[in-house]
Amino acid sequence: MQNFHPRHFAIVPAAGSGSRMGSARPKQYLPLLGRPLIHHALSVLCAAPEIDKVFVVLSVDDREWSRHDWSALGPKLTPLFCGGATRADSVLGGLRAISAGAAQSDWVLVHDAARPCLAPWHVDKLVRELAHDEVGGLLAVPVADTLKRADDHRHVMETVPRDSLWQAQTPQMFRYVMLRRALEDATDVTDEASAIEAAGLRPRLVQGDATNLKVTYPLDLHLAEWILQNREGLQR
Repeated sequence: MQNFHPRHFAIVPAAGSGSRMGSARPKQYLPLLGRPLIHHALSVLCAAPEIDKVFVVLSVDDREWSRHDWSALGPKLTPLFCGGATRADSVLGGLRAISAGAAQSDWVLVHDAARPCLAPWHVDKLVRELAHDEVGGLLAVPVADTLKRADDHRHVMETVPRDSLWQAQTPQMFRYVMLRRALEDATDVTDEASAIEAAGLRPRLVQGDATNLKVTYPLDLHLAEWILQNREGLQR
């Protein structure tokens, strides 16, 4: 019956240093509303009825994880100390680590540790819309701003048409075997969808919203705090 009732596993790569935040502490552990930044997304994934297990892929020398109390997130959560130098390395390491318990047809949702404003409806919409898709896909939002391509001196070279352009978000959801094979063969990819594309497949775009922002710079922490505090009024 596995082919008809695939499970859903979440993998959250969290082995990076977050150097652009200008902090000595890895970005995923920066405080946000009294919790480590990564705690907020993990709580949503662990509470999602569609998700069977949540795996956090940490650096092999991570010393911060054990300093925090994760017990409130329940039994779904499992840390894996097998992170690599890149996001792709960490995700692939996670896929290898769970190979004994994952079937080829199971779904894997990969989510950025630096997207703390993931909401239950984001997960629900992604899982529902991709349930019968042959490839899988990702949350994304249509590009709204005018885009400029610059030269090395930050002078505008051209305006890039934004028609049909989307900004990729996470989670990105693909079958276990498809994602693992794509990442095993991929080089220089920045997300899972890129690896799937390099394998000659076409991921589906599932429209998300701007509240699912990625914390990259210090100001983003304040935006994330505001979103989380005002979440009830922002639901689509």
